Amino acid sequence: MTATFTRNNAWDNGGTLEGNADLLWYAIGVGKMMQRSITDPKSWWYFGAIHGDGPEWAGITAPPQVPPLPSRDLKGWSQCQHATWYFPPWHRGYLIALENQVREDVISLGGPSSWSLPYWDYFGQQNPPDQFNIPPAFLEQNFPQAAQLPPNVPSNIPGSPNPLFVSARYGPNGDGVIFVPTQAGVNAHPQDPNSDFDFGLVTADCLSDTTYTNSFGGGQTGFEHFDSATGDLENNPHNLVHSYIGGFQGNNQNNEQGLMGDPLMAGLDPVFYLHHANIDRLWAIWNVTLKKDNPNNVNWLFGPTTNGQPDFQMPKDGSWWLFTPSDVTDISKLNYTYKELSAPAGVVTAAQAFSARLTALGKAPAAGTIGGVTNVEPGNKVELMGATQGSVVVNGAGARAPVRLDTGVRNEVVASLQGASQAAPPDRVLLRLDNVVGKIGGVISVYINMPEGGKPSQFRHLSAGSIGLFGLREASEPAGKHGGKGMSFTLDITKVIDQLHLDRAFDLNTLYVSLVPSRAIPESTPITVGRISIYRQAH
Repeated sequence: MTATFTRNNAWDNGGTLEGNADLLWYAIGVGKMMQRSITDPKSWWYFGAIHGDGPEWAGITAPPQVPPLPSRDLKGWSQCQHATWYFPPWHRGYLIALENQVREDVISLGGPSSWSLPYWDYFGQQNPPDQFNIPPAFLEQNFPQAAQLPPNVPSNIPGSPNPLFVSARYGPNGDGVIFVPTQAGVNAHPQDPNSDFDFGLVTADCLSDTTYTNSFGGGQTGFEHFDSATGDLENNPHNLVHSYIGGFQGNNQNNEQGLMGDPLMAGLDPVFYLHHANIDRLWAIWNVTLKKDNPNNVNWLFGPTTNGQPDFQMPKDGSWWLFTPSDVTDISKLNYTYKELSAPAGVVTAAQAFSARLTALGKAPAAGTIGGVTNVEPGNKVELMGATQGSVVVNGAGARAPVRLDTGVRNEVVASLQGASQAAPPDRVLLRLDNVVGKIGGVISVYINMPEGGKPSQFRHLSAGSIGLFGLREASEPAGKHGGKGMSFTLDITKVIDQLHLDRAFDLNTLYVSLVPSRAIPESTPITVGRISIYRQAH
């Protein structure tokens, strides 16, 4: 079945209001939604509160001019799903509902009946090559004049304030330059190579995952706000993009945080929905293009109501739409598609990654045989190799913590690397950051055995990935659902361990884990990691 609606790239025709009709009508539709009362389920403010609301709304620097919150949450508010395997399907339903409302308003104002929400493909490298930058339509404070707009645009629009423009959007450097630090983005906006800080790269590496649960899509939970089951899609790119686009005013974390950096405010920034359209597109690519499967577990398919918890509900067509993950897994049945469903450059299959790993270890598989490999899935045996003895405080330029290793477990990893073959896949090594707490988020990159005082730019081969602390404040609230135990993350550090092994530098009693923030963390608002642990994952 051919989809009625196609979500297009926001960078089409230059990504401007005068050139891109999708963005122009998005701005017009958002503007109409902003005119409604916060208690109206068709208002911009109501939709923003569905993702999250709180007292922080009162301190937002206009624009947008945010109305006061009512004395209590209204139906459907603060139901966003994070750090859970429900993250992808809940946000897909949220986008569908928002898109439906904007389209209704677009049509009422004389716009196209086929209007669809565009996506921001910050991984795009062609036409133009700098799509890591925010589309210009979000930087224009006012609509263009009438001569630059189509004749069917309402007469009050030309020259009026642009609803897509947001003051509290500070970017990675806190200077209002809004870009996503993909590799291309960092090349265009390089940090000082002598800096103690590091832009953890935003990647699409999650598309290489082979399984949904506890990997691509998150771990099994009930109805969830920020616990310990963050999936790879959610951490990177989702969390990192939120943290970088919101940023901090002047990059001082004691100052104002951008809307996109906090889940209680993020839904008020119009760029939120284009970011999430791209996240939704990546899930579609994982399913449709890469042919990987969603869970068949009934607790996922039919949502948290299987555990007696609230269902997912969205305002739609003047009523309330109740949906489960099983209702939104197949975009071909949801009457929309994306202009582009090809995987971003650099994404590899599990078989390709396994072949490359064997080759790097000097155990290259026989020519022509890798296509038949069936044992590249992660192993089921997980064994603790080492952990920190106490919590780790991260402030200033970061922290460096020792993780003492169990010699026997380490030797088993070494033996698996030495004996690796197509028939005997070597161990993977995972790093776990548990009970990460703090008052404000950001991005932290992780390095293994980087020398004390070393500059991150000189030790890229020791990078184990990055974590985005989107939602850290909520997860750290002692009065919150989880008693302030914070967030937890798992990073695959196999490539780093392989390199240490090849360099004959893994015969150690202790590994040192460096936590490097993208910007300085004030001592008054430190981030604390309850425990850093390293695990062997064997077949």
